[in-house]
Amino acid sequence: MNTLVHDIKNQCLRLLTRREHSQKELLTKLMQKGFERANIQPVIDDLAKQNWQSDERFAECYARYRLQKGFGVVAIRYELSQKGIDVAVNALNEVMLTVADDWLDLLTQTYCKKYGDIEPITSHDCSKRSRFLLQRGFSSSQIQQFAKLYVLFIP
Repeated sequence: MNTLVHDIKNQCLRLLTRREHSQKELLTKLMQKGFERANIQPVIDDLAKQNWQSDERFAECYARYRLQKGFGVVAIRYELSQKGIDVAVNALNEVMLTVADDWLDLLTQTYCKKYGDIEPITSHDCSKRSRFLLQRGFSSSQIQQFAKLYVLFIP
């Protein structure tokens, strides 16, 4: 193994020991360190074959982390696509399915953390709070279900 490949592999392993990284993240970080794409990609591919790097594992870890932070599926899918992860990755879909029943709970927790107790509000406040939840990645249908369940709006 030549020294360039060895240096690239060491940098990759150093990054992967801290946390999971997508292939795109590794590529970007190593290119910032001055390595060339043509030299980096074969090393990343080799690490993926050896299961040192896995986009599926990264997607699962990242999705769980963002869910714990109170973000919805729309935001998580967008963020993962920005990190080079195909949103159809099976691991991501499995994570989303495991928490699908808890979306209302997650939305409720996010709402209560920001606004306190759930109590009736004006239409202006309802609009503002709905925008906040949309920015957090919850779908409008989830927000409507939440609003109907808790009768948030005071006419």
